[in-house]
Amino acid sequence: MPVTADQLLARAEILDVLALYCHAIDRRQWHLLGRCFHHDARFRFGAIDGSWQDFVTAARAVIDPLRMSQHRLGQTLFAFAGNVATTETYMTAFHRVAAEAPADAVFPGTGVDRDIVIAGRYVDRFERRHGNWRIVSRIGLTDYRQETNGTDLGLFDTPRDWRGDIGPDDPACAVVATFE
Repeated sequence: MPVTADQLLARAEILDVLALYCHAIDRRQWHLLGRCFHHDARFRFGAIDGSWQDFVTAARAVIDPLRMSQHRLGQTLFAFAGNVATTETYMTAFHRVAAEAPADAVFPGTGVDRDIVIAGRYVDRFERRHGNWRIVSRIGLTDYRQETNGTDLGLFDTPRDWRGDIGPDDPACAVVATFE
């Protein structure tokens, strides 16, 4: 199907929003999610069903206790209707649960580090409002989940500046600052 120049530009802007979402989650830069969602956006993924702000509260309960997380995006399909775009984006999320994670955490500690891999898709409705493409509705779908005992193979013994960081000290935060 033919794609217009405006749709190519919209695709690039939407892909930036999707990438910013992953950065915000993995670097615990929760304030950046306001750049991903319109104020009235809805979010449904598993037991989470409400506003995007409700999602942030629930996501923090899952993500904040983790040693690390990394969300990777795969292919994205687009369907445009004027200033509305519906997308399907494949994702894989890697989570390292610390051995000592709180017992009441969504992923509780078990005395040994473990890895949880979740693969699925985001089905999003984007709208362009006031010149900005943002999510107005997200449905998260889980297609796969795997849990294994984790071993970092010495990663946490390497110098600190060889690894990514949670929070604003991560070197990529300078790139993301343009979105604030």
